[in-house]
Amino acid sequence: MPIDTELATKQWVRYAWCRDNGHAQFVQKAEKCDAFFRGDQWEKADKALLENQRRPALTINKILSTISNVLGEQIYNRAETSFRPRSGSPTEVADILTKVFKQISDNNQLDWKRSDMFADGIITSRGFLDVRIGYGDSMQGEVVIDNLNPKNVIIDPDGEEYDPDSWSEVFTTKWVTADDIAVLYNKEDAEYLRNREQSFFPYGYDSIQAYRDRFGDRFNPMYNGDYDNSSVMRNIRLIERQYRMLDRQKHFVDPTTGDMRPIPDDFDREKIAFMRQQFGLEVTTKLVRRIRWTVIADNVRLHDDWSPYKHFTVVPYFPYFRRGTTLGLVENLLGPQELLNKVSSQELHVINTTANSGWKVKSGTLTNMTVEELEQKGAQTGLVVEVNEIDGIEKIQPNQVPTGLDRITYKAEEHIKTISGVSDSMQGFDREDVAAKAIQAKRQAGSTNLAKPLDSLTRTDHILARNILDLVQQFYTEERIMTITHDEATGETETFAVNQVTPAGQIVNDLTLGEYDVVVSSVPRRETLEDSQFEQAVALREMGVMIPDSVLIDASRLVNKKDVIRAMEGDKNSPEAQEAAELQRRAQAAEVAKAEGEAAQKAADAQLKGAKTQETIVKAQVLANTPPEAPQQGNPELEAAKAQHEADLAEREFEHRRVLDYQKLGLQRQQHNDKLALQAQQAAQERMDRRAEASREAAMAAQKPQTNQPTKGLR
Repeated sequence: MPIDTELATKQWVRYAWCRDNGHAQFVQKAEKCDAFFRGDQWEKADKALLENQRRPALTINKILSTISNVLGEQIYNRAETSFRPRSGSPTEVADILTKVFKQISDNNQLDWKRSDMFADGIITSRGFLDVRIGYGDSMQGEVVIDNLNPKNVIIDPDGEEYDPDSWSEVFTTKWVTADDIAVLYNKEDAEYLRNREQSFFPYGYDSIQAYRDRFGDRFNPMYNGDYDNSSVMRNIRLIERQYRMLDRQKHFVDPTTGDMRPIPDDFDREKIAFMRQQFGLEVTTKLVRRIRWTVIADNVRLHDDWSPYKHFTVVPYFPYFRRGTTLGLVENLLGPQELLNKVSSQELHVINTTANSGWKVKSGTLTNMTVEELEQKGAQTGLVVEVNEIDGIEKIQPNQVPTGLDRITYKAEEHIKTISGVSDSMQGFDREDVAAKAIQAKRQAGSTNLAKPLDSLTRTDHILARNILDLVQQFYTEERIMTITHDEATGETETFAVNQVTPAGQIVNDLTLGEYDVVVSSVPRRETLEDSQFEQAVALREMGVMIPDSVLIDASRLVNKKDVIRAMEGDKNSPEAQEAAELQRRAQAAEVAKAEGEAAQKAADAQLKGAKTQETIVKAQVLANTPPEAPQQGNPELEAAKAQHEADLAEREFEHRRVLDYQKLGLQRQQHNDKLALQAQQAAQERMDRRAEASREAAMAAQKPQTNQPTKGLR
């Protein structure tokens, strides 16, 4: 018989100890925080007392809107995960692993499950994902990711680190039927549990339910009530415990590199010998900390074996984590929210009593109604009371609204904003006269207050990606054909193969090779990013930046923008395109002519300067060849030389002026042509701007939802 009562008893004792040392307190706190988030914010005794006194019990649920803003911050900033090769690892495999991760993410709808985990953490202080290999959709095995109810996960009470790799154990529980046990484990254990009498379940309330669990039922670890023995369909608590223990495990060793891989437990001697001979491996035994996996139901052992994974299947998220203690955002908002509800209820009560404060009536004074009727109708507008004594009836003066109640309400609301870090600016409640920079500064301050919960989410993303990477390298060993979607709007996809064996015996995109680091980056949600890029492109276009129409359209959210761009780029022979090309050619020619004119003027100036320098030199040479005793005047030779050089200088000056005049005329003509070209260019630009404006208006109109269609909400 597969039943092992002794082992199951030991596991239950450990489960009960972990449950009672922190987890039960967490469950109570989590349920209260979740109730306040949903709007169930009054204690039953307080609400019953107010109802008996005919006083209102208002619920002004500020927590819902506040936490919704925090959840929105995460939704509009999704995480992008990639892998970077370590030293010696192939870069191309890192790129393929990034694509494999995206495929796993898409198949498991990870974005939504990640948001649900984040919401669990923000509200209850703990959120969890479960990551393992499943064979429901593929015989090869696929990575399967599921959300876990935080109330059903018991973390290591002695754990002081965020990463589960440092924990000694973790429990996950769920309610199942005997039929579930028969399918998941074995029929003998299922029949044993199904046919047991109620009184033979030794662990009572926390082991068996005599009713079918419903969606949303709350787990109360302190319940000790009786159960209906007549119930046939009973739920039994299934307890999974993953814990670490030392074990001697055999490893394959690559003698060339020294790399070691654990040998799976199902490898027999023949298979180990084959692997050694085929790949030239060696075998060694190493003392390691392995994960043991046990499953029990009450005092019955259902499973006990080594885990096939390197890590716990549980991936946690804690907004705030301090030495094993977790904290969310709702817990510290409970007090201000209760204060707000009670003060608001008191204000309403005062207003109600003011409208119907009561009457003083002498006996027998009323003639048209009884005292009971006056009690019911006394607050009606236009009430007529007939009396036989003028002083026989008097309106009781109502109590005045206590001063300061409105200030208490204001303080309670401000406490919620301050504690949560969600300001009016983050909720979009700023006044219109507040400057944009001031609003941005306030939003930035609010984002700073939320930096820690978002940083913890990034930490969780690292752990998640690391665990998935190890699962892929361990279990994705056969050839697979994968497809990922790049653009959901256009349906653009990419198909690629991994672990593909070539005819030469080489493996292409071998996922099992190399070591890689996880890179997690936060990016705005696709719709938000595209809207921002489009708005920036339009703004730059309006400022005069020459942004092509194709770039503007590509930044829009038009469904058929690719076709529009291809049509625009293909119409290069249109009159508009030819006109733009001619304007560009003229502008370039003008720049060349201007540069040539400036160069010619510089050359002429240099030539004239050289001529004057040459004249000075000649004069100096003539004087040097003249004897000192020779007279300075009347020397024919000297006079002739001087006359010749003056003639040469005059000729060069004339030529220089002629060149300058010619260049000046040419520049004037060029400037005139440039002016005409500029005017034509401006006219063409105006036409292009009008077309761009029409395109922009069409693109923006396409982005707006139709008035007869409902607006999509957050998923």
